[in-house]
Amino acid sequence: MAKTFDASVPTITLNDGSQIPQAGFGTFKIDPADTQRAVEEALEIGYRHIDTASAYANEAGVGAALRATGMVDSVYTVTKLRNADQGYDNALRACETSLKDLGLDRIDLYLIHWPVPTQDRYVETWRAMRKLVDEGLVGSIGVCNFLPDHLRRLVDETGVVPAVNQVESHPAFWRPELDALCRELGVVVEAYSPLGRGSDIESEPARAAAAAHGVTCAQAVLRWHIQKGHVIIPKSTHAERMRENLDVFGFELTDAEMAAFDALDCPEGQISGDPNTFDRPQTLEDMMARGNVK
Repeated sequence: MAKTFDASVPTITLNDGSQIPQAGFGTFKIDPADTQRAVEEALEIGYRHIDTASAYANEAGVGAALRATGMVDSVYTVTKLRNADQGYDNALRACETSLKDLGLDRIDLYLIHWPVPTQDRYVETWRAMRKLVDEGLVGSIGVCNFLPDHLRRLVDETGVVPAVNQVESHPAFWRPELDALCRELGVVVEAYSPLGRGSDIESEPARAAAAAHGVTCAQAVLRWHIQKGHVIIPKSTHAERMRENLDVFGFELTDAEMAAFDALDCPEGQISGDPNTFDRPQTLEDMMARGNVK
């Protein structure tokens, strides 16, 4: 049965016909011990889209928050397959583990976290994802950090187009060519680090747009994403910032303001890993060693 979401946040129709709330709550680097509290607070504020991942080690906290609030059936839940679980059979088992940790019967959107070309297993992993949809364990399937060559290979070899490509995207690094290809294929871009981990809010276009519309610089940047048709998943553990990040639907940037943000794109703006070379296993030990999980 299709879920119904809060009308204050618009939804985007994916290429499989399902609906995804355009603004969600990201949980990357939220301590597993603090995840339930943070997600419950986000849900109380009005978020109806929660993004997590097996590699974040906080799926259990997300699930606990959904159950504690009685909102399992009214929240769009996203999680991701870590690099160490790529491969057909591994992916099927990994999904079972995520479902168990989340305490859910079905994941709304399941993503391959990185292409990991050094493994060369993302195509067989993708075929397993399709099986999970057929079995009703997953609603929609997509990818993260996939570049044009990765996307084209998936489509060419399987005929199945991802519903979503979750990538680093913010005005200083939004990869126009990748953005255009996703639109051409009918893949929705979901932006992680949508504020450039804070750097983009210091830009002149952000300051100018904020002053013109009576909003914060962060809200101006997030509004740029909304008008691009991106899904956004900003993360904060502070209630006031959570509210601010969700309050981006009451104003509209001009064409000139959008163009000024667009012009910030440059290769030096990248702050995450390179999808062509990132091959960390994303095990708990690996994530702890990098400070992504405490």
